[in-house]
Amino acid sequence: MAETLYKLTFLNAGKVYELYARKVVSGALWGFTEVSDLVFDVHDGVVVDPTEERLRDEFGNTRVLHLPMQSIVRVEEVERKGKSAIRDAASGEVVTPFPLPARPR
Repeated sequence: MAETLYKLTFLNAGKVYELYARKVVSGALWGFTEVSDLVFDVHDGVVVDPTEERLRDEFGNTRVLHLPMQSIVRVEEVERKGKSAIRDAASGEVVTPFPLPARPR
C-alpha cells in the first residue's frame, strides 16, 4: 500500500506556496496545522527545477512546519507528486528564483 501524499497550498509573505507532504495534522498549538515529512524531487541529472531547489533550500531541513490555519488555502490528498510551485498571490504567476527577461508590451 502506498503512503498517503498531500498537496498543501498556503499563503506566505504575499506568495502562494504549493508543497507536498506525507503528514498533515491539527497541531498541538491551538490554531496551527502541523505539516511534516515534506517531499521534494531528487534529480541526479543535469536538468534541475529551480523552484524545487528554492523550496528545498527553504524547507529541506524542516522537521515540522507549523502553519496558521488561516494561511492554508487547501489540503488535497493526491495519488502522485506533481510540481511544487511558488506563485504570486495577486497574479497567480509562478515566481522564479532568478530574474526573467522583460516581456515586450
